[in-house]
Amino acid sequence: MNTTIDTIMTRTSVRKFSETPITAEQINILLNAGMAAPSALNRQPWAFIVVDNAEILHRLGKGLHFAKALYTAPLAIVVCGNLKMKLPLYKEFWVQDCSAATQNILLAAKALGLGSLWIGVHPVENNEKKVSEILQLPKHIAPLNIIALGYSEDEQNPKDKYDPKKVKHNLWS
Repeated sequence: MNTTIDTIMTRTSVRKFSETPITAEQINILLNAGMAAPSALNRQPWAFIVVDNAEILHRLGKGLHFAKALYTAPLAIVVCGNLKMKLPLYKEFWVQDCSAATQNILLAAKALGLGSLWIGVHPVENNEKKVSEILQLPKHIAPLNIIALGYSEDEQNPKDKYDPKKVKHNLWS
């Protein structure tokens, strides 16, 4: 199978990580992959916060309901939208743009042999507030999600999620 397709089809969510650190080169590749994503009118409204401080990771994990993976992750990338870059008529496109960047990071992590977990933050106001406080974000930077990253502690078995019942051709009926 094509390496790209194989990477897409075998990516899984990892919730427990080993202590093996992620290298600066790997971090750079992940960030470059994120910034290679498409964006509406090429606005590139993203901002990334690399978190490798165990205390901050623990605070984020404690502050968010589904973020316990951050207790073992050696690294997280917080994907944020720079609201100063919003399109005047399409203010929420930053969400799609930053989601595309997130998917690129998740796939790059898989290609590098890393595990990852997408932890949602936006649009849950309480989550946004907690992350903003912990990371001391300015008002114009909105956290979309946190990507926990590291080497998986457990064997991961990808699921076949294809469901032909969710596909229509040409028209709904």
